[in-house]
Amino acid sequence: MEAPAFLKELVVVFSAAVAVVLLLSRFHLPAIAGFIVAGALVGPSGLGLVEDSEHIESLAEVGVVLLLFSIGLEFSVARLKRLWRPLTLGGGLQVGLTVLATAGVAATLGLSASRGVFLGFLVALSSTAIVLRALTERREVDAPHGRLIVGALIFQDVCVVPMMLLTPMLAGQGGSAGDIAWAVGKAVLLVLATLVLGRVAMPRALGVVAGANRRELFLLAVLLLCAGIAWLTSLAGLSLALGAFLAGIALAESEYGRQALSEVLPFRDALASVFFISVGMLFDVRVVLAAPLLTLGLVAAVLVGKSAVATLAALVMRFPPRVAVLAGVGLAQVGEFSFVLAKAGADMGLLADGERRLFVATSVLTMLVTPVLVRLGPHLAAGAAHLRALEALVGARGISQTPEEAEVERAGHVIVAGFGVGGRLVAHALTSASIPHVVVELDPERVRDSRNRGENVYYGDITSAEILAHAGAERARALLLLINDPDAVRRALVTARRLAPDLPIIVRTRHEANIDELVSLGASDVVAMDFESAVEAMLRVLRAARVPEPHARAHVERVRTEGIPGEGPISGPRRMLGRVGGKQPARESGPCPHLVHVRSVTPRTEGCEECLREHTRWVHLRLCLACGHVGCCDSSEGRHASTHFARSGHPIMRSIEPGETWAWCYVDMQEVFLEDAEVGAPTGRYRGQD
Repeated sequence: MEAPAFLKELVVVFSAAVAVVLLLSRFHLPAIAGFIVAGALVGPSGLGLVEDSEHIESLAEVGVVLLLFSIGLEFSVARLKRLWRPLTLGGGLQVGLTVLATAGVAATLGLSASRGVFLGFLVALSSTAIVLRALTERREVDAPHGRLIVGALIFQDVCVVPMMLLTPMLAGQGGSAGDIAWAVGKAVLLVLATLVLGRVAMPRALGVVAGANRRELFLLAVLLLCAGIAWLTSLAGLSLALGAFLAGIALAESEYGRQALSEVLPFRDALASVFFISVGMLFDVRVVLAAPLLTLGLVAAVLVGKSAVATLAALVMRFPPRVAVLAGVGLAQVGEFSFVLAKAGADMGLLADGERRLFVATSVLTMLVTPVLVRLGPHLAAGAAHLRALEALVGARGISQTPEEAEVERAGHVIVAGFGVGGRLVAHALTSASIPHVVVELDPERVRDSRNRGENVYYGDITSAEILAHAGAERARALLLLINDPDAVRRALVTARRLAPDLPIIVRTRHEANIDELVSLGASDVVAMDFESAVEAMLRVLRAARVPEPHARAHVERVRTEGIPGEGPISGPRRMLGRVGGKQPARESGPCPHLVHVRSVTPRTEGCEECLREHTRWVHLRLCLACGHVGCCDSSEGRHASTHFARSGHPIMRSIEPGETWAWCYVDMQEVFLEDAEVGAPTGRYRGQD
């Protein structure tokens, strides 16, 4: 039996992709770039190993649909509402300014206005698939620049409809404003209908399917919803990708969203790779060889021009310069739907065949370098943190605009970078404990809303040395980094450590694997979200299994001390107070400088002062060596020893458990040796618990 012809094409394509991606991975280049290079090698204009790419392109369409569907599943209608301003204003500015700029350049080159506008259409679109894949891999979809990019991409996909309808008008072949208005109206209605369908009909339909308790039936139903909504949106003139994205958002609102995502992930990654390969197969190396300088010049012009325009649009929207630059870099390439638009324009005489092939080659090259540019984006934005002019523009009160006397008085406070859920919880806790603090946030709208509620939130980029200085980093008690951009975390950490060498810096990271790197950059304490969530889940399971609370807490204490079985400690020695899942660098040799605060003290109470007052229980007791306060350890529910340090600033506390003589410095976050100080043994009675 003879194998189908397309099977041979798939074998060739996947073989080339594996080989090229493996090779490029040695140079730490993104996989997407490898897929595009592989497609260019085996395509009709390369080695010619795949002459008919029709089957590959069909699989590629399915891959894009599943890619955008899965990304939509990780969104929600609530998150889409937060994108409304970046979508409408940001996307409108980016598309409009790009079209105007391109048309202006075309006019200076002697092209007609209609051709200039059409070229503007082609250049204005960016690659939804490539950019969203890159942002998702880097976990930057929720970062400020990520939200701006996603909003602009959605707006571009909606703009495809009027652009397609305007193309015949630009070519002088008919069309009317009424047709465009009707098409846009249909598109908007379809988007709203999809979201309503997701909240009403989808959960009920999937509930019936899930009731059959057959996994393969559930998977087929999910794929049916994805393909069906994508097909319906295509009937309205929208792209399949946008339809799949909306289907994912709609399904994400139901209780079946997580399971649907897990079912489609294996198909998504394989078929999305085929799409990137198919993009590479469009590349015609003969165009580059015939006019190398022209092609590379156009690539540079598109990348620089689109980046500049998108950056300008973000600045007009009052985003900080660093966010604007990152958004500009992310939107710098030409999109895949521009190929369809270019073909339609060539058929109507707006582009010559040679011009179309040159445009396609230029576009593929911009796509090829996009993953690399996204990775280099933080370095390109390194000099974009001068915010004073922008703060005046936005009307958000910047940290650098606080009165001089407030700056002088600001000392012994905590600086919180980021005012999402974590930042709000921390700020509330600090307020309850009467600890002075200042919050630095990069989102101007969030700053204005927070200040209207009377919260102490300022607008600024925490990676800027100037912002850290105005926040009083050199006199602060601690700095907490709760921002979603990993590169911004690294830059802020290095800058803060250079500005304030002794400042305790607590960093939140997603993965335990990042702890060592962050510690090497100067972090005093690193909270690993995967480790902390695992510990919390373990504690809740033990409680659900009705393990006695002291035993469950003791197991948590052991895990924090010993770490993951077989892998060693994650959190470092957990006899230390005030730690929450991280590592700290070892203290340099020599006595702890904060031992000067140690006094010969007598415990003020027989047990934890607050627990005795509140009639609650403790696990272990700690003695403040500055005032004699007795508090409970971090394994206790109250954690009153940590609270005492936060309120009083007394840095050294000693264990007063039988047989233990160690002490802990809260400032350096290190165990200290009491023989370094002239400290007598504490006296007094310590009441135990039954």
